[in-house]
Amino acid sequence: MHTPQPHIESFFDDVTGTVSYVLADTATGHAAVIDPVLDFEPKSGTLTSASSDRMIKYVRAQGWQVQWILETHAHADHISGAQHIRHHLGGKIAIGANIRQVQKIFRTVFHFERSFLPDGSQFDHLFEDGEVFHVGNLAVTALLVPGHTPADMAYLVGRDVFVGDTLFMPDVGTARTDFPGGDAAVLYRSIQRILRLPADTRIHVCHDYPPAPRAAAWVSTVAEQKAHNIHVRDGISEAEFVAMRNRRDATLVMPTLILPSVQVNLRAGRMPPAQTDGRTYIQVPVNAFLQDASQAPDGIWQPAQSQ
Repeated sequence: MHTPQPHIESFFDDVTGTVSYVLADTATGHAAVIDPVLDFEPKSGTLTSASSDRMIKYVRAQGWQVQWILETHAHADHISGAQHIRHHLGGKIAIGANIRQVQKIFRTVFHFERSFLPDGSQFDHLFEDGEVFHVGNLAVTALLVPGHTPADMAYLVGRDVFVGDTLFMPDVGTARTDFPGGDAAVLYRSIQRILRLPADTRIHVCHDYPPAPRAAAWVSTVAEQKAHNIHVRDGISEAEFVAMRNRRDATLVMPTLILPSVQVNLRAGRMPPAQTDGRTYIQVPVNAFLQDASQAPDGIWQPAQSQ
């Protein structure tokens, strides 16, 4: 029996280092869009759509029908273009079922409106681990790979797997685990699950931060990762990885777009509700991520107002 081969087209956003993908079954003309990006300029608060529009133009030129808009996780480094893609191309917006855990964590951090429910209902579909779905005649398996966040998913189709932030190119390593809900030991086990796939499986990463002078790249193989990944190549134990990951994470600054991104992406790419003036606002929770409370300045806090 003939096994359909996926067509994969990549789109690199050099501002955020994000790689988005179109996955298609050319025989049926059905497609999925993976991790689409909107363009946000944080200094001015300007949100535009050039990155997602490139994908829309490409899909329309092929004459394909989008069935799925797949998120590998709730990104902290770019705003999702899922709603923009769906508005123009259709499709169901889907993410892993553990997004509910992430929503519960950040609902408090950002003091979301009372009507926001951390039940995943903002998305059209929530994948369970091992769930199989189809893009045309292509069978795709959703794999739970937590650690970076509790909700990270990889999408496996034949000998291609889209891993989100779980793995990067071998000379860059692995995802950080210091966000709320992250866990280095859990990430190590998730990576081993991916690396148990056949050696020639192509790994499509969601980001690349290439060391000079290498150009950006986003495809490796299981064999290449096992031989050369600077963080988890063969021979590196879980304990060694956890110690390395925790040391490294302690030196990292927060992503530039984490505050706007998380507020939007937990809503499946929708903006927060407009205020009474008709304008949408992104909140900045002061000192929500401050590790040492003694570093907070004194004398600037307003007392809570009685209700």
